[in-house]
Amino acid sequence: MSFWEYLILFGCVIVGGSLAYRTKNFTGKSIRLLLSFSGSYFLGITVLHLMPGVFMEADSSVGLWMLAGFFIQLTLEQLSLGIEHGHIHAHHHGSWRFAMQIMIGLCIHAYMEGLPLGQYAEFHALQHGHEHGHHHLLIGIILHKMPAAFALMSMLLLSGYSQKWVWLCLIIFASMSPLGALSAELIHANVHWMRNLMALVIGSFLHLSTTILFESDDSHQHRIAWKKMMVIALGIGLSILSSYV
Repeated sequence: MSFWEYLILFGCVIVGGSLAYRTKNFTGKSIRLLLSFSGSYFLGITVLHLMPGVFMEADSSVGLWMLAGFFIQLTLEQLSLGIEHGHIHAHHHGSWRFAMQIMIGLCIHAYMEGLPLGQYAEFHALQHGHEHGHHHLLIGIILHKMPAAFALMSMLLLSGYSQKWVWLCLIIFASMSPLGALSAELIHANVHWMRNLMALVIGSFLHLSTTILFESDDSHQHRIAWKKMMVIALGIGLSILSSYV
């Protein structure tokens, strides 16, 4: 990854968090629509760009790594309370332990999210002979991280934490994906371990994207509004078009 890609990856979180600080009328419906778009695009990128390379000449252990990633993400959401897919839970009597629980879950998730960015260009080149594919993944992560940062900032502000503490948490969260990408770049693992790492992250991405998409607008009737369906179709459509760019 280039310096500018690291900067954009860090900056998108600051922008998303700043919107929560400055915008008072941003509705829950708006953030859910944005998350629906990012989740569908994320799912498309995972299936179209990540999975084919992982399963090419793969052994049976790849499936185990993918399952491990799925359940790791499931466990992390018990700590983060689903902030990475837009849930905002005000905790008006929140202590530092509550904030630390949220941050541990989010930071591990964000670090894992950055790992494939550090090695995917090399991995993609080994599998397909060119390196441009990682830009699609970077775009998907940016689209996901901005609403996640908005949700984190909103939750901390509504819970009554000081502005200094809120901004510190946001900066730490913004640093984790770039740190994950940098760590992966420095490791220089062989192709076998690159494939296992990618499978682990794919499992996490599958859990994240499907959770976003299957959270219906009406929990009693299990239906999805037509606006959300259009946004999901748009995200999937753009991920398919990205295969030809």
